[in-house]
Order: sequence, then C-alpha cells, then structure tokens
Amino acid sequence: MIRDVPHILFVNPWIHDFAAYDFWAKPLGLLSLAAIARRHGFQVSYIDCLDRFHARAPLSDPRARFGRGPYLKTPIAKPPGLENIPRTFSRYGIKKRWLSRDLDEMPRPDLIMVTSMMTYWYPGVFETISAVREKFPGVPTALGGVFATLLHEFAVEKSGADRVFAGEGEKALLEIIGRETGFSVSPRFDFDDPDAFPRPAFDLQNAVGYVPLRTSSGCPFSCPYCASGILNPRRFFKSPGAVVDEIAFWRRTWGVEDFVFYDDALLADSGTHAAPLFETIIQKTPGLRFHTPNALHVREITDKIAALMFRAGFKTLRLGFETAERDGPGRFDGKTSSAELVSAVSSLKKAGFEAKQAGVYLLAGMPGLDMDSVFRSIEVVKAAGATPIPAYYSPIPRTRMWEKAQKASRYDLEADPVFSNNALLPCRTENFSWEDLTRLKNRCKT
Repeated sequence: MIRDVPHILFVNPWIHDFAAYDFWAKPLGLLSLAAIARRHGFQVSYIDCLDRFHARAPLSDPRARFGRGPYLKTPIAKPPGLENIPRTFSRYGIKKRWLSRDLDEMPRPDLIMVTSMMTYWYPGVFETISAVREKFPGVPTALGGVFATLLHEFAVEKSGADRVFAGEGEKALLEIIGRETGFSVSPRFDFDDPDAFPRPAFDLQNAVGYVPLRTSSGCPFSCPYCASGILNPRRFFKSPGAVVDEIAFWRRTWGVEDFVFYDDALLADSGTHAAPLFETIIQKTPGLRFHTPNALHVREITDKIAALMFRAGFKTLRLGFETAERDGPGRFDGKTSSAELVSAVSSLKKAGFEAKQAGVYLLAGMPGLDMDSVFRSIEVVKAAGATPIPAYYSPIPRTRMWEKAQKASRYDLEADPVFSNNALLPCRTENFSWEDLTRLKNRCKT
C-alpha cells in the first residue's frame, strides 16, 4: 500500500438487538463515502461487522432469497433496564475474534470512519469503535450516520469517537480527511450534480448479492413519526440514464440481478422521474428484479405506474398506509386514505402483481393508536386484496411525534436511546401484553 497517501478505513458496525435481519440492508451512505475517497486518490479499506459472507462464516449463496438472509448472531447481556424483556438479546454480525484478526491483518489506517443507523443500536456502534481503537490506538476515529445526526450530543459525549459529524457526509468528507490527516485535495467532480458521483463501493464487500439504489433524495411529505426531512433535507433526482448505467455496470461486472430502491419517495413526481426511469429500465436493462423495502406512496400508484413497475421487473412492493384511522374524525395525516389504498391495489393487480407481492405497512405501538385500531387496519388491507405487514413504531428524536412519544412511553426515552427499540413497543398502553404481538402477527397471516 502506498504510504504517502492516507489510508482510510470505513467500518459498518455490529448491531445489538433482540432481532435483526438482512432485509436488503447495506450501508449505502458509508460505501458512497468510500467511493468518493477512492475517486480522490485515497487508499480505502472496508470492514463490515455485519458481513454474512465473511471468509470464516458458513458458506451460503448471496443470491438466495433475492439476496436477503439472516445475520450471524451471538447472545449477549441485555442493556440495563431491559433485563425483564422475555426475549434473547444478541450481537448481530461477525464474531469478535474474526474482527480482531481482520484488523491485525490490515495496514495501520490514518483515519477510521464509522457509520451508525438506528438510534437504539448505539451499543453495537460503541463496541465497534472500542474494538477498532484498541487495535489502532492514536488513529483518529470519526462517527457519522443516522444516530450521530439525530443524537449528536449524546454521540459526542459517549461514543468514544474523536469526531462526530451530523448530516450528509458527502460534502464534508474531504474536509474531514484533510483536517484529520493533513492531506488536502480539491474536488474532482461537481458535488451539486447527483449524476457526477461515483458508484458506491459495493465491490469492497466479500459478496455482492444485491445492489441498493438511491435515485432521489428527500421526501415531499412531513410525517410526524419520520426523520427523513432531518436526515435528507435536500430534494434531488438522478437522471434515468445515470441510474440505468449504474444498474448495467453491476449486472455486467458482478452478475447482479436484484436491485433495491432506497428512495424515501420513489414515486413522488412520477411524471418527471419514476415513469421515465422505469421506461428506461424496460428498454435498456430488461430481465432484472427490483424491490422497494421503503414504503411507496399509495396515492402515486396509478394504472400506468403499476404497469410500468410490472414490466420493469418489480418483485417486492411495500406500500405505506400506516393506519386506517386517518379516515375518521381523528385523522392521523393526509397522506392517503382507505379508498386510495383500494385503488392502488386494484391497479397493481390489474398490472399482474399478486397479493403476496404487495405488502402494506401498518404502524403498531404508536401513541394514540390502540391495538383495536391496528386490527381494524389489518382488515382494511385484506379487504383491498393486499398483505398487511406490521411495522412496530420506534420513537425518533427530533421528529414532531417525539414529545408525544416521551409522554406515552413507560420508559425514559430521553435518558437512554436503547429504550426506543421498536421490539419493546415502548409507547404501548398499559393493558397491552406480549401475547398481543403474537395475536397481531397471526391476524396478519390468516
């Protein structure tokens, strides 16, 4: 490795939780930063503590189940305050000794950059930072990502990182590298042009079973429970040509067949973005599979959009409905209605989609929505001809619902983010029992 050019180590941390699954979950932001660093001539390495295809892990097919699959897991002690939760708590990802060996075999970096996701996953982030710093004492460590943005002061005080940066890291990356390594470079592309960015460095992974795509950023809606507007305040779109070029590259070089849209609002402004994009995919990259784990906006699904998605090769659709309670006098928000859900599902079925492909997210455990409300929403989804999927509410700091969540929770959410874990249903009512979760899951299946 060339030592006069800084070596930057990018790290995707462990998850500590009651449950975790690779449902098309990759650190797109972190690998985008790695690609930008590489474009500017820096030496780049990558450690994925969630790597399902680590060299020491049991052999498995990265293409199975459209690329999804379970993480390795190791049972660990529950965090203080959660000792009475009747579920097993685990470290998800590679074994600690595997990480230790990987770091031993790596040249000493000049800068370590760690990402973060869910706020309540911070214990895994902290453990990762501690393990990496133990191997490389004196190397500056920078922490970014969702947790670092939403709970910046908490992260600064407790993470163990030398630097914690909030918000979008792309424009700040070169400044961070220059400040921490003393090696400054000028931008080699226009950071204001979405099409100019290099492809995220998925090739740094041990296997590329699927590729996430972000064709747009931001969301025109402002749902009270969502932090999208905080995390991605800018609205921008990539051109259909640039997106398809990226798809074609991963298909050609790595044989990738599954692509996953990470957009917060893929179908918004569909006449100028989604529709031309799907038409270009149909023309230039046919025969692939596409998935939308992030909720699609029901109101935007017309006969035309549904037909284009079917022809383009969409296999897994997730629709955002949240609750049918918005139809009554205590409206939840104005994003959609039961009638619009029925219309959207009708368009999807007319295009050729089956009910099992069209999953509809329903929020459970939200302040002001009791279990009877969730069960009523399940019946609305079933009557529409789609598949209900419970999405357990996690209170998110700085959202408009945060204060209401704090008042409703049986935990002190402000004291410790670990209490925001959606597996706890932290804002559940007092008469809620763990048996209700089983009853909810069974009602969705039958």
